[in-house]
Amino acid sequence: MPSIRKSLLQLLFSGSYMKRWNDKLRPIELYEVDKQAHKMLIAWALFEINSRGMSLDERTALGGRIVEGGLFEYMYRLIITDIKPPVFYQIKENPEHYARLTGWVVEQLTPRIQVLGPEFCTRLENYLAKPDHEDLAGRILFASHIYASRAEFLLIKDINPWDEELEEIEADFQQTLERHADIEGVPDLLTEGSNLDRFARLAGRLRFQTRWSQTPRIPETSVLGHMFIVACFAYLFCLEQDACEARKQNSFFAGLVHDLPELLTRDIISPVKRSVEGIADLIQRYERDALDKRVFSLLRSDMLRPVGERLAYFLGLDSGGEFVTRVRKRDGKVVKASYESLRESFEGDEYDPLDGGLLKICDSLAAFLEAYTAMRNGITSEGLQQSLWRIRGMYAANPYQHGVHIGSLLADFD
Repeated sequence: MPSIRKSLLQLLFSGSYMKRWNDKLRPIELYEVDKQAHKMLIAWALFEINSRGMSLDERTALGGRIVEGGLFEYMYRLIITDIKPPVFYQIKENPEHYARLTGWVVEQLTPRIQVLGPEFCTRLENYLAKPDHEDLAGRILFASHIYASRAEFLLIKDINPWDEELEEIEADFQQTLERHADIEGVPDLLTEGSNLDRFARLAGRLRFQTRWSQTPRIPETSVLGHMFIVACFAYLFCLEQDACEARKQNSFFAGLVHDLPELLTRDIISPVKRSVEGIADLIQRYERDALDKRVFSLLRSDMLRPVGERLAYFLGLDSGGEFVTRVRKRDGKVVKASYESLRESFEGDEYDPLDGGLLKICDSLAAFLEAYTAMRNGITSEGLQQSLWRIRGMYAANPYQHGVHIGSLLADFD
């Protein structure tokens, strides 16, 4: 099977340009990639809550449907771009019109995604052929979509007092969430000030945090959107490697939360961390203390404990960090692993594998794409040029790592 190339990565990144609510007065620009990140963070939390007590097979099946369904829905959205939700919902109500629109979307996506193999393309086409998904995974995704959209709505509501649509939009959000209140966790999302609502709002604040804050770029990207892009890259590389279901999901969810501590420290650039002696250790200690006080304190109830436990695993709090490759042995102990041992001995759902090294590659790729795109859009600066040079240099001596032809992929951008 051909390797993932530049065009697919750029497709996924293109949500960083797509403005939302662009017919309303907005306090800040709202972008599709940030909304998708927030949606999938909420979907992950609801997945952890609702998969308690499931068997390993049931849990991984549900997680797989949520991750892939979210990815398919994002790709669909990238193609239909500016169709307003009321218009799109009317299209969905007419099977013929929806089928024609979806057929065109699949035609546009196929050249980009065919490197992922015919089975992936078939799953995408079959998923998009259905306007609604009433299984648990589909309902979790839809409830998360509504909550994330409502979070954006609340940002613009008070500065659009003359807009006659707002009352109807707000009522629709509330009624839709109430229809999903049988999903465990959704009533808490509806309860302002509940611990789950506070966690979801806290995570959503990462859309306000701009990456490369001292370097002008087009587009500007947020920490929230960056995490989603890293998650998508990691999932697709695992798919390309025919990884087990647990490793694919773990890579996505770990990517989705890997910069969550920046809620507390902001985006401290790597040169500062490397150049000031002892600063990296100090930052790490501060992050751990602040995470416990402001994030994990929200996740200690019986319902939310699985969310906290998985968040700690994804952040590598007990294994050396988010970019450490690790597995869980049969006795439950988490141990570090090389990529080779992961593939040879621990490529199975029962080992809960997480390839932190792959996650680091995806983090670097996302940063590279941010700098590359800014320069292609006419923004040149010493900081951007140095970043491109530094990331290329990281993989010059070893261009094939963790199953990714990273050297060849970066060469695509020459």
